[in-house]
Amino acid sequence: MVGVALLVAVGGVSGAVMAPGAAMAQSASSIVVEGNQRVDADTIRSYFQTAPGQSLTPAKIDEALKSLYATGLFSDVTISHRGGRMVVSVVENQVINRVAFEGNKKVKDDQLALEVQSKARSPLSKTTVQADTQRIIDVYHRAGRYDVRVEPKVIERGQGRVDLVFEITEGDKLGVAEIKFVGNKAFSAYKLKDEITTTETNWLSWLKNTDIYDVDRINTDQELLRRFYLKHGYADFRIISVTADLDRQRDGFILTYVVEEGPQYRVGTVDVVSGIKDVDIADLRAALRVAPGQVYNAELVEKSVENATIEVSKAGYAFAQVRPRGDRNVETRTISLVFAVEEGPRVYVERIEIRGNTRTRDWVIRREFDFAEGDAYNRVLVDRAERRLRNLGYFKDVKITNEPGTAPDRIILVVTVEDQPTGEFSVSGGYSTTDGFIGEVAISEKNFLGRGQYVRLAGQLGENVQGADFSFTEPYFLDYRMAAGFDLFWKTTSATSYSQYDTETAGGTLRVALPLTDELTLGLRYMLSQKEISVSFEDEVYNDVSWALLEINNESILTSAVGYTLSYNMLDNNKNPSNGYLLELKQDFAGLGGDTNYIRTTFDARYYMPVVGDAVMLFRGQAGNVSSWGNEDLRITDNFFKGPDLVRGFAPNGIGPRDLASGQFGEDMDALGGTMFWGATAELQFPLSFLPKDFGLKFAVFADAGSLWDYQGNTTFRNINGWEDNLVDCSALRSSSTQGLANVCVADSDLIRSSAGISLIWQSPFGPLRFDYAWALTKEWYDEVQEFRFSGGTSF
Repeated sequence: MVGVALLVAVGGVSGAVMAPGAAMAQSASSIVVEGNQRVDADTIRSYFQTAPGQSLTPAKIDEALKSLYATGLFSDVTISHRGGRMVVSVVENQVINRVAFEGNKKVKDDQLALEVQSKARSPLSKTTVQADTQRIIDVYHRAGRYDVRVEPKVIERGQGRVDLVFEITEGDKLGVAEIKFVGNKAFSAYKLKDEITTTETNWLSWLKNTDIYDVDRINTDQELLRRFYLKHGYADFRIISVTADLDRQRDGFILTYVVEEGPQYRVGTVDVVSGIKDVDIADLRAALRVAPGQVYNAELVEKSVENATIEVSKAGYAFAQVRPRGDRNVETRTISLVFAVEEGPRVYVERIEIRGNTRTRDWVIRREFDFAEGDAYNRVLVDRAERRLRNLGYFKDVKITNEPGTAPDRIILVVTVEDQPTGEFSVSGGYSTTDGFIGEVAISEKNFLGRGQYVRLAGQLGENVQGADFSFTEPYFLDYRMAAGFDLFWKTTSATSYSQYDTETAGGTLRVALPLTDELTLGLRYMLSQKEISVSFEDEVYNDVSWALLEINNESILTSAVGYTLSYNMLDNNKNPSNGYLLELKQDFAGLGGDTNYIRTTFDARYYMPVVGDAVMLFRGQAGNVSSWGNEDLRITDNFFKGPDLVRGFAPNGIGPRDLASGQFGEDMDALGGTMFWGATAELQFPLSFLPKDFGLKFAVFADAGSLWDYQGNTTFRNINGWEDNLVDCSALRSSSTQGLANVCVADSDLIRSSAGISLIWQSPFGPLRFDYAWALTKEWYDEVQEFRFSGGTSF
């Protein structure tokens, strides 16, 4: 409407003042300005200024009028002709003295002030006020308050100044009372609810606020559902409709997703064709992540395209493009894939522009690209960089767009980001049957000084433990995609019923993590630590602890070790897996100086598989061995100590070799640890479907089996009636019955310990909590059992 009004005014002026097409010879300084109160007349005249020797044309007048309106200082501008001179009459907008909000309790003034465009000392604009009113309404809608009413009021303050007040009636919060799915057969509603971010209102909703009805969030949820089904072979999946019906009785919306799943497809044939003669097809096949017979997975197809594109680029064909083609056979329910390699257009990246990063350094963003300025443009690699930037967690939003370069074969990549807070302060608390109550205060920053580095400082204090640690990680060590860092730690533990000695440990670790592939990671480390064990005077005098402990009582043990971890991760979700497996091999070699010489090896394998409905079966196997090398004997502190982490139903340190000469009357016998262990677990987990899915509550039944054995330390102990020079060697009795020798020798057996039990697993808003109740089925007479186990923690 403004543009139309301007054109009409200019046309009228040109007709009244001069003949069409004529020009006014007068200068801008001779223009008469009327109606201005706060804006200087010369400022208004400056909009009509022409270059020396040029006349004031109708086009120039039209441009000046538009510019004056654009300032927002005027509600009306007219031009007239009087006595041979041009007169500019203006009506100034009122100036906002202050912007205020009334009636708002749930949303603070500061938050609303950031949303509105009307500011103090700026002109009052009806258009801007209307837009601000809608912005405030949108803020409340995002908070689930759809009954909000906002009424802007203008209060005159004199001299052209006004107060702008937004009167707000917030109304009640309307969440999502229920989420329904219609048409789903392959996956239960419970499972689908787990894939989206919106949750149903319950008594814990105030902690997460994910039950708020938000249109943007629902759009995101639709994309999450689509990707979930495509990942599981449902290539024909589509969402027919999403409706939100307000239920006033339940004070919330009922969301209904109507979906059409279609059949599940498997991969038919997989082929690679190339329009480039010298491309090695065999190398491209090896890079693919899909194979015939697999359930079709759109994510693996995308990953195959990415891998193949990189392989072709390595071969020197920077402009090559890999395009997947799918031939869908509805009858056989297969999708045959052809990955076609083609020579793409020769376009180069002229420049990479980074915009919006107020904190993160440019080079932190640039290093996520696998190409540099001047290299060939490849959309697959651009998309890969965008995913990496999003996954960093440094930004609220990431968007990469193209702009034309200085030549037809040049483009400019524009990376627009918005920094977000990346620091975290947490106070956490928890309880375990081993350490009792424990609290931790930690401060961490994952984008330290905008350099993309991770820093963490934490302190722990508990009934039986206290400590502190500091960590630093550089994710791109030496400009390679290789994380390197160090840890410093200090920890003390007090004697408990599970270990009758105090410990103090201090040290540090240097570490490097190198991703060999997307699934395979190699970690290298060097650890230097000093540990001291102390036994109480009473226990020492009354012979209540093992001689193996007295040997190292008050001795400082320095350990210098190098090690590695090889991890292969094929889990579908690291936090809450339901399918896939994880393999992990660890080895540590101690003896690079220090007081200990050993080789410690452990292996852990976990396999998750969906069974019926939302139930998930977990199979786990673990094993370990530690052995000395050189002329050093193993100390008791070098051994493995196992309990409920190996077989539930047993106490901490409750399994394995035990000193029968310690303790009194066969009780509180010290665990000596073993050099070999193995364990196996079968666990069936299933959600409690009568509870909302965001409760995160699961029930489990399990069976454990395992053993810890082969003590290789000193087997001579104090005789209960003598001192150090009066020892009894009972190593020869290790394989014999020890029932009647409770005060004279080591009990060591490779008997399979086993148990069965039930668990309650809660991924609560306060942190992960787990309750285990297990019955020991097979055990040695000297093993210590513990039927109930609880562990958990929280951050707040």
